Amino acid sequence: QVQLVESGGGLVQPGGSLRLSCVASGTTFSAYVMGWYRQAPGKQRELVAAMTSGGNTNYADAVKGRCTISRDNAKNMVTLQIDSLKPEDTAVYYCNGYRTVNDVRRTYWGRGTQVTVSS
Repeated sequence: QVQLVESGGGLVQPGGSLRLSCVASGTTFSAYVMGWYRQAPGKQRELVAAMTSGGNTNYADAVKGRCTISRDNAKNMVTLQIDSLKPEDTAVYYCNGYRTVNDVRRTYWGRGTQVTVSS
């Protein structure tokens, strides 16, 4: 059974930083595209950042220059560093992993971790 477990959320003042971590189990982690999504109250879930198994990255425009995604395949871990946090970054952040095999896409989600940016 594949599980993704996030940690590292919390309350941060504007301008602060957070490091979110996600540990995967039950799968060949290195073969998956891993990413972070977020969902603010009343809004749709949106991509924050993603990294392929080869190390290519993709960032949402809203976080470019403030955010770094990284992965450690040996530890089955993907992390998201967010700097210069803004109130609009407040959301539940979800870890995501997917892999396409024989045209079948398998997607997994963590339960999410709350990030609140407020003074």
